[in-house]
Amino acid sequence: MHFGVILAFSEFLFFCVGGMLADSSLSLQEKRCFLYWDHYYDYVPEELPWAGAERWCRQRFGFLAAIGTAEDNQKLTSFMHSMRLTKSLWIGAKIKESGRGTFGSHILTFSGRTDTKYAKLLKQFSQLRSVTVCAQVQFDSTYVGVSTVFSYSIPSFINEFQLRANIVRGRRIQLALLVHGVHSPYSQAVDNNGRWHHLCVRWTSQGGGWAIAADGSVISSGEQLHVSDNIGAGGVFIIGQEQDTFGGSFKKDESFVGNITQLHIWDRVLNADEIRSFVEDCLVVPLGLFFQWNISTFEIETSVQVHEGFSQCQGDGFQVTEPFDILWVDGTLPHFHNISSDVSHPVNKGECVAFEPLTGAWKSEVCSKQKEALCRYDKDIYEQMQDLSSLPPSPFFLQVKANSIGISIADYLLLNQSEYPENVSVANYITGLLFEAADQSHAKLTSADLLALTRFLGSVAELDFENEANNSETVLSLATNYVKLASKIIDVKYSLEWLVISEVIPGPYVIIHSVDILAEKLSDILFTIGPSIVLSTENIDMQLKVSQLSDVGKDLVYKPKCLSARNRADEIQVPDAEISQLLTSGYSELIFINAYYRSVEYHLTSQNPDSLLLAGRSDKRLQTSQLQTAVISSTVRDPVKARNVPTAVQYSLSHRPVVGYSKVAIPACVFWDFRLLDGQYAGWSNQGCQVIKFESEITVCFCNHTTNFAVLMQFTEVQWGFETEIILNKLTFIGSGASLCALVVTLTLFTVLDIPKSDRTSIHKNLFVALIAAQVVLLSSDSATNSETACTAVTALLHLFFMAAFAWMMVEGLLLWSKVVTVNLSEERRMKYYYLIGWGLPVLIVTITLAAAHDKYISDRYCWLNVHNGVIWAFVGPVIFIIMVNMFVLTRVVLITMSTAKRRATMLAVNSSPIEQAYDQIRAAVKAVLVLLPILGLTWLSGVLVPLSVVMAYIFVILNSLQGLFIFLIYGVYNTEIRSTIKRLKERRRALNFSNCATSRPSSSLTSSRPASSPVTGSESLAKDDGLQVTDGFNLQGICKMSFYDNSVVYENPAVANERQLSTPSLPQGPDEELSCCSQSPVTSSKVVLDPGVKNKNCRRNGCKADYPLPSGREDMEDGCSLHVPIELEDRSCSSVNVVSLKRVGSLYLD
Repeated sequence: MHFGVILAFSEFLFFCVGGMLADSSLSLQEKRCFLYWDHYYDYVPEELPWAGAERWCRQRFGFLAAIGTAEDNQKLTSFMHSMRLTKSLWIGAKIKESGRGTFGSHILTFSGRTDTKYAKLLKQFSQLRSVTVCAQVQFDSTYVGVSTVFSYSIPSFINEFQLRANIVRGRRIQLALLVHGVHSPYSQAVDNNGRWHHLCVRWTSQGGGWAIAADGSVISSGEQLHVSDNIGAGGVFIIGQEQDTFGGSFKKDESFVGNITQLHIWDRVLNADEIRSFVEDCLVVPLGLFFQWNISTFEIETSVQVHEGFSQCQGDGFQVTEPFDILWVDGTLPHFHNISSDVSHPVNKGECVAFEPLTGAWKSEVCSKQKEALCRYDKDIYEQMQDLSSLPPSPFFLQVKANSIGISIADYLLLNQSEYPENVSVANYITGLLFEAADQSHAKLTSADLLALTRFLGSVAELDFENEANNSETVLSLATNYVKLASKIIDVKYSLEWLVISEVIPGPYVIIHSVDILAEKLSDILFTIGPSIVLSTENIDMQLKVSQLSDVGKDLVYKPKCLSARNRADEIQVPDAEISQLLTSGYSELIFINAYYRSVEYHLTSQNPDSLLLAGRSDKRLQTSQLQTAVISSTVRDPVKARNVPTAVQYSLSHRPVVGYSKVAIPACVFWDFRLLDGQYAGWSNQGCQVIKFESEITVCFCNHTTNFAVLMQFTEVQWGFETEIILNKLTFIGSGASLCALVVTLTLFTVLDIPKSDRTSIHKNLFVALIAAQVVLLSSDSATNSETACTAVTALLHLFFMAAFAWMMVEGLLLWSKVVTVNLSEERRMKYYYLIGWGLPVLIVTITLAAAHDKYISDRYCWLNVHNGVIWAFVGPVIFIIMVNMFVLTRVVLITMSTAKRRATMLAVNSSPIEQAYDQIRAAVKAVLVLLPILGLTWLSGVLVPLSVVMAYIFVILNSLQGLFIFLIYGVYNTEIRSTIKRLKERRRALNFSNCATSRPSSSLTSSRPASSPVTGSESLAKDDGLQVTDGFNLQGICKMSFYDNSVVYENPAVANERQLSTPSLPQGPDEELSCCSQSPVTSSKVVLDPGVKNKNCRRNGCKADYPLPSGREDMEDGCSLHVPIELEDRSCSSVNVVSLKRVGSLYLD
């Protein structure tokens, strides 16, 4: 032992003697304790039954000792040796009661092949002349190859004893036994079906006889398997790995994958009948049993999972192995126990556990036996109790001492005493005197007084009231004094005193627990007292009432009497549907217990136990949780069976309005969970509770169980005030309304106008439909907040349509990539795939989310996805992915645009400066970004920066609420397709008017050899709309170039656009007369006259040259406006185009 440990031990041993635990009936020399880690362990020499010993420890705010590890067990054994103790002592464990035929078993789970997972048996092996090992094994059917079930190695020989399996897909599992390096042949054993199997292997040194049994039948056996020697002693037995060195060097490829339980070892050979009995009847043969399954005797690697399951056997054979579970009174998880595995001493359910000081072993004993005990105290609690015990007597203590006659009531207030009342009469007398002293004392109660009174009230609540049915007046008097005293000590004026002792007990919640326990015991004898009991004080209101369910016409409502002006809305009720359910279940008369506790919300603790509700949250930096309401409780009890009846309740609690608007308040309907976890109360929990209605000063909750309830407020910091939030909401409403109108107009234009059909226009329309639907649902979402069903439906629709909008934005990006980056001009239609992405994917995401989190789908305050439990990622995750994809697409398009602008500037502006060329490139890039941002949804990127500044919040709201308006301006107002279509319609209407009153055209506009007496046809309109001047020949102006966006060939000439005149062109006379293409040679003239009789014979893909001469002075014709020809004409290149064919494919249009 190190010197520091010895010094600490001696110091704390001296500290414990005669301190808080110096009972008057026990001498100082008989009291000893020691400090180990964060706990004090105290030896109690008084012999008590287990329940009495447990109560003795709790009176000092501790518990019977819990032992969590083998190291703890060893330390306690050493401590007992130092005190020369020989008798067994009670510790805080009991054998769990369970139903007949349900036998628990710990299972080791080895998931995935690794070289780290193992379980090592901590048991010393001697030489074994014979051995049998049996276990229940479940192989993972998805893995193949060698699998080592267990391996045993000794220092002198590694492969001393092993059971190996060879798993081949589609075949039965093969097993082989290895003894001292000698390998038996693999034998087919069981099907590889993922089911549990009983496996047994046996071996003896006499003749090297061996056998392998599966599911009770011997499948393989033989002789001469390592004949001459025994299995060596001092080895290491490991489950799940093959050892390449002594106790280590595992191989991943030979590891076990699956589950193992109920592994037993005998130092003899079991015959076939014994193996069959073990499998069928779960009968563990005691003769020669060297080791029986006990999870606490293994060193288990941390990644190996341990869980409980039930044995596959139906018999009682596993009764001596582990048919029990350990329960610790302080809620410690049972990771370890050291109950003797002697088969001659079976463990019985319901018994209590005693500790053997000489050996450190545990054994189960009848709980009524009188034994000494071992208590355990938290270090901080113990030391604070020492400080409080050393304080001088308080005025309240002196007042009690002066008022007591014949009985020393003050002894009940001494923290170093363990006195508690013996019966109801004594408890009533003492409680009355204590309340009288507390009411008369001019000085405030001290922290020590509160602690002593809390302990006393707890001991009174644990009294047996069953034998007091004939003493109803005394019981009622006790209840009245009890509630008055409890109300006194939870008053708000003692908040600071409660804060001081918060390390010992969790504030006044212990008082609430004690009052609830007393109320339940009173209800069991309520019929002897009266039909109801109503006890109302300043801070506590309690009501016990017997109700005939058939007489309850409506909801059973409890409204406290001790309500202030602010708390007038506080109430709790059992809904009518629950009353009907109770009647259906056969209940006719029940007792309804209700209680109300004021002032509790004003008591604070140093560690803020209210924040325990947020223990599972990952990010609590900006969140706090505070109790904002009174506590109200409800219990429904069956007087016949004296047990509580589970019932759902609805309660309303008022709370203080939030001061200021620097935080957003989110309510949480909670209850105080009094279960113990490692010696501490579980604290606030919201399990089974939900918010129904939340207003500024009241919250309505629904819980599917009965207990004590309250409302916590979780506050989230925000970067702007209430006025800013109102402005943002108004901007959102205005912008969304404008976007909705703009989107409807844009969709109408795309639907009504004769715009050429293409994938691009279809994608635009679907995007507009999704955005319109999303905006409509968003603007009407506020009206659905009062109904959970309607709010869920609205949230699902918002999720669906916004998800669909983003999906179609991604489709826009994919189409842009195919046309601009990969230059895919194929006419293959891909719309069916686009529909799957745009509508199918959102429907799938929403359906899966609703199915997985239907009860936690919506937020508490808004009709939107819940942001606290991860449901929001069903929207945010896909949106982030889509934005990243579209950002990549936009980057590539901008780069290509700038590259094209640079080449164009180089070709057309040779004499321009580099600065002007750079300006042209920047202008082209900016134009591309502004045009594509709304349609690709990239404006949502500004949402990432919202937490940084309120300015970014304004930018985000404006950009995204006005997304529809931007789309209308860019793709509606300034869309050349729509504008040219509208203009073409106007000119056709004008042409119709002219055709009715004119038979010729002015020569200044056009020279024609044949009159026009009919309206402009489609082909004529085609020529007119795109600046084609036609004389007796067929005149075209412009230079020819290719453009693949919108699947069109583009002819550009802006010079002509300003000189367009309505004309009647001279068209070819018949279907064989052809339209010659333009020359791509540089020209300077704005008009080129072509002879329709002369065919272009030298057209090429990149240009054409006619057989006719060009007019002089026309060599430098500048680039101009666009004339689009549908994609059906692309393959014709510059070859002659038949006008009849041109009329079939549709009109040319201007871009």
